[in-house]
Amino acid sequence: MKLLIITAIAAFDQDIKKMLKQADVKTFTYKEVTGFKDLSEEAIESNWFATDMSLNESILYYAFVKTENVDPFFALVNEFNAKQESLSNIHIAVLNIEKYN
Repeated sequence: MKLLIITAIAAFDQDIKKMLKQADVKTFTYKEVTGFKDLSEEAIESNWFATDMSLNESILYYAFVKTENVDPFFALVNEFNAKQESLSNIHIAVLNIEKYN
């Protein structure tokens, strides 16, 4: 059993749900969250909004998944991210679960 954690901008919500289904992940939890990026070290010319803080409508998913479902999901997300023209991607982390009930 693994814990899959996924973060992305809210615009990718339906894409993530589709990929979870394709990877046979049938149960998951998600929540709308606010993403934050510190832009204080970015040059003012490249920072369109001229602010030190960037907030984004984001989404956070987590799911307890079978080990064999992790790699297929990663492959789908890597393919999706490779096609993106925007700077935003889907981010994934996987944690081992030692015990569960």
